[in-house]
This record gives sequence, structure tokens and C-alpha cells, in this order.
Amino acid sequence: MSLSTPRWWYQRDRRHAAVRRMLLKPLSWVWAGATARRIANATPVDPGVPVISIGNLTVGGSGKTPVAREVLRLLRQSGVDAHALSRGYGGKLQGPVRVDLENHTAADVGDEPLMLALGSPAWIARDRVAGARAAAADGARAVVLDDGHQNPALKKTLSLVVVDGETRDDEWPFGDGGVFPSGPMREPLKAGLARADAVVILMPADLAEPDPELLEQFGSLPVFIARLEPAAPPPSGPLVGFAGIAKPWKVERSLIAAGADLADFAPFPDHAAFREEDLRFLADRADQFGATLVTTEKDWSRLPPEWRARVTSWPVKATFEDEAGFLGLLRGYCGADRG
Repeated sequence: MSLSTPRWWYQRDRRHAAVRRMLLKPLSWVWAGATARRIANATPVDPGVPVISIGNLTVGGSGKTPVAREVLRLLRQSGVDAHALSRGYGGKLQGPVRVDLENHTAADVGDEPLMLALGSPAWIARDRVAGARAAAADGARAVVLDDGHQNPALKKTLSLVVVDGETRDDEWPFGDGGVFPSGPMREPLKAGLARADAVVILMPADLAEPDPELLEQFGSLPVFIARLEPAAPPPSGPLVGFAGIAKPWKVERSLIAAGADLADFAPFPDHAAFREEDLRFLADRADQFGATLVTTEKDWSRLPPEWRARVTSWPVKATFEDEAGFLGLLRGYCGADRG
């Protein structure tokens, strides 16, 4: 299922879509209650290696995967053989299975595991405990769990919560605080932060500093600032961009901030399966503007093979302002000296 993210979710002013918010509120109570019970009743399993959870408190769009990739890079660079573990959302394989970039597609393992596997061993498993044990048996000295904050199956050594630092135009990462489906929250803010060890605020490249009011939300938790930056400049010449992520408007904004000559931009639902008619429409738009098609790495991985040569992938990366301090946090929980 692809989720089309309502823009009003992230508006703090409750007058935006006020009736929809009110009508969906009872479903939010059911969702929040079920999540709380599932977490409270679980008995987390220790897989025998440190588990670093990279999660968020909202349904999508915080930038978990770029942060997970950077955590994996830093650990591996410092001598810790860290493996990624993902549920494999959007893929048909149940796992545990190690992602093979030569043979697996997004239809097999999901788009995010393919991105994680570019820089480290990556596993997918519906059963996270089985996945972590498989990674450990394969030599992992730490497991980086992508999107695991609300999954209580594994005992977590370090729980990081990633928060979108975008706070312009009444946009707020937690909206009005409403839980899905009346808002973007997977659980109430206070409940989610109570299980966190630290917060990563992922800032867009064109905002100088995080909002002081946002920083206040995290109390005494350590907060690290990371920036989502281009890993390469956008292609030259006119561009027609498209993205199927939780907040596609952020890709449009990022392309413009990076100096792209953006002639048009098309948003799609998160994890969208691009149909042939969608891609023909985009190609026609590009022809009209004499433009190149450009999309995110994540979206590019879901394109049919025959279309990949016609679309340019634009990679981005998360860069920590205090990389040494953040690496010190990681090593303190699961450094190479822990055996």
C-alpha cells in the first residue's frame, strides 16, 4: 500500500482540515492504544550483539534511511562490522535474507534495504529477531535496525529518534500532535521520547538552525544536528523532477535549493509503484520542456529496468555537525572494544 501524505498533517494550526481531524480522532485513540499495548506486553529479545534502532515518531518523512546509512558508515569506518536490518517494506520476501544488489530488486526486498546495502551488509526480515540473529551468525558485531522504534521485538542497546527539522510556513514535524490517522504521529510525543536515548534533528540544507521551540520538546535528551545534503550536484539543464516519498514537496524544495533548473515537479504517494502510464506522462512532460527526468535514489530503485537509463538518480546524504561527538555516542554503546 502506498500512503499519500496529507499536507495538513504537518500544519500546527488545527483550523486546517479541522473537520477531518475531528472525524478521525476516534481512530487515532484506537491506533495509539494498540501501539501502547503491543509495546507494554512485549518481552524484547537480546540477539547477542548490540542493536542500534533508528526510528521516528511520525508515519514517514523524517529521513530515517539517510541517518541509518550514515550510522552504518561511521561504525564501519571505526572498525565495527555493522549490518543493517529492515522489515523490507514493499518487498515480497519474508526473510531473513541478506540483500544481494546483483539479484534482488525493490519488488523483492523493498527500496530502503537496497539503499542501505550500497554501503554495508543489509538484511530484511519480517521477524526482526530472526533477522538480527542471522546477521550476527554472518559476522555482524552490531545491527542497525531501520524503522524500529515502535517494534518491541528486539532489545535495543541504543534508540535514536530522527526528527524532521523543517519548521517553515506553520509546518511542524509533529503537526498538532495528533496520532495517525488524524495526524502524523505513530504514538504520542511523550510516550515515544520516553523510550529514546537521543534525538537526531535532520535539517534541510537551506535552514541555518533548528527552531529553539523544537529543541525544547526533547528535554534532557541528547540532541544531534544532521543536515540532508546533496551527495552530488543536480544534473545541469532543465529538469522535471518526481518523487514518491512521504514528503515529496521536500525533494522539490531541495532541488531548487541545490540550484536545479526545475521546470516541473510531480509528487507521488510514498513507496509508489510507478506504472507505465505514470512514466510515459513524466517523459512527455520532460519532452515539452526539453528536460531531463530526475528523482531520488529511493524512487529510482523502484523504476522498471528499462526506465532507469531514462531517469537520473539524485543522491543525498546525512552529515552530522558534530560527527566526532555522535561517533563517540555510538562507540560508547557498541564500540569495537565491546568484542
